[in-house]
Amino acid sequence: MQSNSSKLPITSEEKELILAAYQAFNARNVDTALTLMTPDVHWPNGMEGGYVYGPAEVKSYWLRQWTMINPTVQPSSIHKDNTGRIVVEVHQVVKDLSGNHLQDKMLYHLYTLTEGLIKHMEIREL
Repeated sequence: MQSNSSKLPITSEEKELILAAYQAFNARNVDTALTLMTPDVHWPNGMEGGYVYGPAEVKSYWLRQWTMINPTVQPSSIHKDNTGRIVVEVHQVVKDLSGNHLQDKMLYHLYTLTEGLIKHMEIREL
């Protein structure tokens, strides 16, 4: 990342929250993932652009997404930047529903937490 690139440590609670979110997403356990988000969460719509707002829109987006593609996202490093955002370097693999690879790349996911929950997430290219 170009700005705010200092790598600061995160707390064990923050790390647990982030890892639980990836585990729930990859297991397609949407209801568990949503318990880790604020009621006014802003979540990126990686397929069409823009954001979805609130748990109901996140759930609808994910359920629709999973009828078209099969994405998995594995975190490889987690730290905070100078602004306090949690920066997760992830390996994202996207397959079609027949198992054919569509995408395989490394990305940054940036999280803003509020009161121990995910309030905002954005996706950035490495």
